[in-house]
Amino acid sequence: MQGLRTGLPHARSRLLFGALQGWRRADLGGDMAAGLTLAAIAIPEQMATARLGEFSPEIGFFAFIAGAVAFAAFGASRYLSAGADSTITPIFAGGLALVATSGSPQYAELAAMLALMVGVIVIAGGLLRLGWIADLLSVPVTAGFLAGISIHIIISQLPELLGLPSGSGDVFHRLAAIYADLAQVNLISLVLGVGVFLIVFVGERISPRIPGALIALALAMLAVTLFDLQQHGVAVLGAPPEALPKFAMPTVALEDMRTLVPMALLISLVIMVQTAATTRSFAGKSGTGVDVNRDFVGVGAGSLVSGLFGAFPVNSSPPRTAIVAETGGRSQLAGLFAATIVLLLLQFGTRLLANVPQAALAGILMFIALRILRWPTFVATFREAPMEFALIVVTAVAIVALPIEIGVATGIGLSLLHGLWGMTQAQAIEFERVPGTSIWWPPADGAEGERIEHVVVVAFQAPLSFVNAERFKRGVEALVAARAGSLQHVVLEANNVTDIDYTAAGALSEVIAFCHDAGLTFSIARLESVRAQTALARFGITVALGPDRIFRSVDNAIAALNVETPVKGSD
Repeated sequence: MQGLRTGLPHARSRLLFGALQGWRRADLGGDMAAGLTLAAIAIPEQMATARLGEFSPEIGFFAFIAGAVAFAAFGASRYLSAGADSTITPIFAGGLALVATSGSPQYAELAAMLALMVGVIVIAGGLLRLGWIADLLSVPVTAGFLAGISIHIIISQLPELLGLPSGSGDVFHRLAAIYADLAQVNLISLVLGVGVFLIVFVGERISPRIPGALIALALAMLAVTLFDLQQHGVAVLGAPPEALPKFAMPTVALEDMRTLVPMALLISLVIMVQTAATTRSFAGKSGTGVDVNRDFVGVGAGSLVSGLFGAFPVNSSPPRTAIVAETGGRSQLAGLFAATIVLLLLQFGTRLLANVPQAALAGILMFIALRILRWPTFVATFREAPMEFALIVVTAVAIVALPIEIGVATGIGLSLLHGLWGMTQAQAIEFERVPGTSIWWPPADGAEGERIEHVVVVAFQAPLSFVNAERFKRGVEALVAARAGSLQHVVLEANNVTDIDYTAAGALSEVIAFCHDAGLTFSIARLESVRAQTALARFGITVALGPDRIFRSVDNAIAALNVETPVKGSD
């Protein structure tokens, strides 16, 4: 009974605040320092991101607090920071603008409901252990996706930076409006925005620990106050709303909820991809294992809480996570400390933000937009894989030219098609034995291999599935036909066949029947995948082939055939 009592708290601790396990009092100093730095970075960033989505800055604070507290309670990573994020904000802001007027009460209700839906989907992804979904987007497509988002951010913030009226509509309408209003550019706003951008840029270059955005924002506010820049046409945030959101379920019509479903699925996928990448990138620093699925639950819970407080979906942030890891953070206590600072600002200091110039927030977002561009990936892909570089360009263009949610779906579709295309290019090839060894290898230029008389050893270098089943069948039959006359035995070297689906099982059965009809034996060697072995049994191939025709190695198969007569391979 005593053991049960002592075990219960431990079990509960794994369910809640698992990222704080192993925390020691000696870690307090590092967590407090990291939390202070994180708050200094997050305050201007969350304000800017909220403005990017057409929300008041205070809503961004709510999103950050919700993300930090919920992730600390339910997540696993010691460093990951969740909150408002510039990657997903343009996606849902563009989608919501098609349903409701930006900044209206309906717009806010839809955003909150979207946060709840995204939270449920991402939590379900974690509970169902769908961490593998994060691998569906290839690196080039992800780079193109971020490039398109970056362009959206830059174009949406150009009016604020130039002191022009805020635009609306798609990218092309916004550019047309900017061009039409160029004569009205406010040079003071432009100087403020560019100055903020430069301060943040230089601070980041010197050290990521420097809160360049907070310093720049404070200087911009001081300039507005000292020189009364509002009288010179500089737009500021103004007084905060009298009533802040309360903890409540958003009120949304059922038809509008149906409209939100595709957007919620897209945003959830983006969140899972970014969360998995962030978790894996910083796992080594903590010395703990990676639990992507648990982190999905933490980030999803952040969106749920954010939605209940009238905010919008939250996401993991690689830059903020890096700040925690690089400034001495030891646990999620750093995020909780930062959330406490933001909460105090929300309660007692929002009026201080009334003089924040909108151009300053635009400058911060311009920096964020350029930071998310993956320049090394662009250069390396262009040099080493021109066709995949085309994926970057096409994905970016789709996200810019099409409605943003359709552009994101296009990028995801391209990534999946690219992966499937690679599988369709797999070929059946004849293996040769490396002389003096038991290694069977594809023919190589300048390397002489051995064949076994009356035997062809065939390999297919991909999982067998519906996308390549016909190619497999034609390839094996062509290799058998090429050796017609002297051939007696066919051995399939199946080391790379990790799975077999229904269509592929049919093709394999047809190949076996083709060989038997030609008077040839058919054997399978090195089928190491348990899934593929199970598939052979499930589809009845093991019985049709006979258990004495499945071998652990090619040499075992050849020894059983009793045909060991090596001959020189083809040049």
